[in-house]
Amino acid sequence: MQDPPPATLSPTEFIESAAPEIQALAASLVRRDHSATAVAAFDWVRDEIRYDPYCAGGDRASHRATAILNARRGYCIQKAVLLAALCRAAGIHARLGFADVINHQIPPALLRAMGTRLFVYHGYVELDLGRGWIKATPAFDQATSQRAGALLVELDGIGDAMFHPVDPAGQPHMEYIRDRGSFDELPFEQIQAALRATYPDLGRTEHAH
Repeated sequence: MQDPPPATLSPTEFIESAAPEIQALAASLVRRDHSATAVAAFDWVRDEIRYDPYCAGGDRASHRATAILNARRGYCIQKAVLLAALCRAAGIHARLGFADVINHQIPPALLRAMGTRLFVYHGYVELDLGRGWIKATPAFDQATSQRAGALLVELDGIGDAMFHPVDPAGQPHMEYIRDRGSFDELPFEQIQAALRATYPDLGRTEHAH
């Protein structure tokens, strides 16, 4: 009997790597090797799925890879789920990672609403491209990065591709302050509980990072 695939290659409720539309898109993004394929998938999710912070706080269904692909928009966690699904569909080991971050350049309106620069459970993807696990966040598309005055996050298939600590002028931007761990599946309820506890006065649909 053939052994089942490892969890980091298997489809789940949210990381729907076996769904036909995910399989088809992944096949179109396959390149010469896993590193080049991961870069192609990262670039596609970063720029073709528009960053929309107001997608945060949605229900379970809205956090599934097929729903995110269909919506063509999402916040960091949703975009990470879709990238993980595409990579698994292409045979690349992928899992989700989470961290708390401080955005030193949070828009004033959002800062007033949240009362803090802290964003809990920022979501990204961890990929095994043959040299150990690397981290990649496809959250901000090119237009969002430009609008926010942020350096564009780019994956080279070798090292981490995470939010930059400074902006183009060298001023503080994103600061990672707490590692929330790695997961083979989206810990949906755990994340929602953390959001409710951290932002009790803020509507869930208004929270994003």
